[in-house]
Amino acid sequence: MMTERGMVAPAVGGTVLANFDAILAAAVPGLSGRVKAVAFDADTGRLDVVPDVPACGTQLRWSTPKLIAAANAAVSGANVRALHVLAPAPVKGGPAPAPSAPAPQSAAPAVRVERRTPPDGYRRAIEAHRQAAPPSRVDPGIAAAVERQTAAMRELARRAFPEPPTVPDDAPAPIDQARVQRRRQAAATEAAALRRARAERSGAAVAVASRTRQVAGEVA
Repeated sequence: MMTERGMVAPAVGGTVLANFDAILAAAVPGLSGRVKAVAFDADTGRLDVVPDVPACGTQLRWSTPKLIAAANAAVSGANVRALHVLAPAPVKGGPAPAPSAPAPQSAAPAVRVERRTPPDGYRRAIEAHRQAAPPSRVDPGIAAAVERQTAAMRELARRAFPEPPTVPDDAPAPIDQARVQRRRQAAATEAAALRRARAERSGAAVAVASRTRQVAGEVA
């Protein structure tokens, strides 16, 4: 996109490394001269630094957000996103050494270059890519087989787990029906027991009366 628009991206790696002492002094003044920057990856935004003692490394980790903000504020377009604290090593005076990979580049501002007109073939290819619809990669036969299998599974599920019969809104629930049935059975049993008790009492009364008449006849 930048090439098509005729822009050249500036190299910020060297600028971040060259200005690290000032960035460190602004963010964490207590660590000035005790930390050096050894590498900066502009693609990932990772800045590698080396403290002189472990205690400085711990303080650096606590101050990472402040140091990243100071680096992005000091170097336009730096886009520092992460700080990688390496193993402690003695820090020598002087400017930070150039990293082995990627190689540092001198800071250069964005410059305007002459924009070249894209060739006709390039424009036609872009337009064809925009208008082309992505081809379907699903085999129609496989899709039909999947549909048939899905329908068969649904039918098996319906047979294995049939839906319960629909109960009208005004009909009593099954548990209520069972309670009513039990109550009716209990009432019928109680009525039968009462009839039997009455019959037994009547029979006993008749037997007593008959015995009384028999005894009275014998006395007479």
